[in-house]
Amino acid sequence: MKGFSLSKTKTPVAKLPYEKIKNDILGHKYVVSLVFVGQKRAQTLNKTYRNKGYAPNVLAFPLDDSCGEIFICTQNLKTEAPKYDMSIRTYTAYLFIHALLHLKGHDHNDTMEREETKYLKRYSLI
Repeated sequence: MKGFSLSKTKTPVAKLPYEKIKNDILGHKYVVSLVFVGQKRAQTLNKTYRNKGYAPNVLAFPLDDSCGEIFICTQNLKTEAPKYDMSIRTYTAYLFIHALLHLKGHDHNDTMEREETKYLKRYSLI
C-alpha cells in the first residue's frame, strides 16, 4: 500500500512534493489520503464531524494510529492565500503541513507555528 494518495479534481492542484512532506512529518508507514473539495463538501464534512456550520480551509481526520485523511477546500485556497500574502502553491503547502501536524497530534500553539515555518522553509516555500 502506498503511503499517500491524491484525489483527482477538476481544479488544478499545486505541484508539491506531497509524499515527501508527508514522510518527513509522519514517516513512511503513515498513510494519508489528500482530497481537494469544494465549499459545500467542506461545510458538510465540518457540520457532520465537528458540528460547525462553516466551510473550513482544511480538515484533518485521523482514522487510526497509522492512517488519516486531509480535505482542503479549493475555493478557500484562492480567497485566503492573498490575505496571508502567499501564492496558491505556498498556501496549499501550508494547509497540508498544518493538517499533517494535526494528524501527528499537535494543537494550535506557538510550537505548531514554528513547525509549520520550519517545513515551509525546508521545502523552499517561504
